[in-house]
Parts: sequence; C-alpha cells; structure tokens
Amino acid sequence: MTTMHREHSTHTHAHGPDCGHTEVPHGDHVDYAHDGHLHREHAGHWDECEPAAHAAHEDHDHAHGPACGHEAVQHGDHVDYVHDGHRHAEHDGHYDDH
Repeated sequence: MTTMHREHSTHTHAHGPDCGHTEVPHGDHVDYAHDGHLHREHAGHWDECEPAAHAAHEDHDHAHGPACGHEAVQHGDHVDYVHDGHRHAEHDGHYDDH
C-alpha cells in the first residue's frame, strides 16, 4: 500500500514521544494522531499520512469497538483501531488497513 505525500504546511508542532499525541506505528515510521488526522515527519516537514488507495484487511475476524482492547484513534469522521502495527477502520462490512 502506498501513502500519499501531502505536506501539512501550517504544522508548527514538533511531534515526539512526549508531545501528548497518540503514537501510531505505520510500516517503517510512526504517525501521530493530531486534530483528527495523522502526521509523520518526512524530509524536514510534516506530512498528512494517508493511504493512497482502499486496502481491505483480509481475514480479519476481530470486531473492533470501545471494549475491544485496542487503542482508538479519531481519524476524520471515524475511529481507527491500532491493531498489529497498523490502523483498522470499519468499512462496508469489513476492515480497511489505514
């Protein structure tokens, strides 16, 4: 799955382990949940870290929800759940990898 490169040009906050925002492992880097979207550091600036395409998570038999035990992260108009090093979002009867 590829990720769009969309610079967050007005981002002045420096994310890090003690910044107060939720850390979300994402492939080879860490995203930070901030204002309903995810930021990642890239080449000296912060990007919106969003998948470029719809990627269904196959064979996902776990139902996410408030009591599922996985960390919930607000992401735009929905909630993602951090699970196995990536984010899952419910979509049309299945879960997507975000």
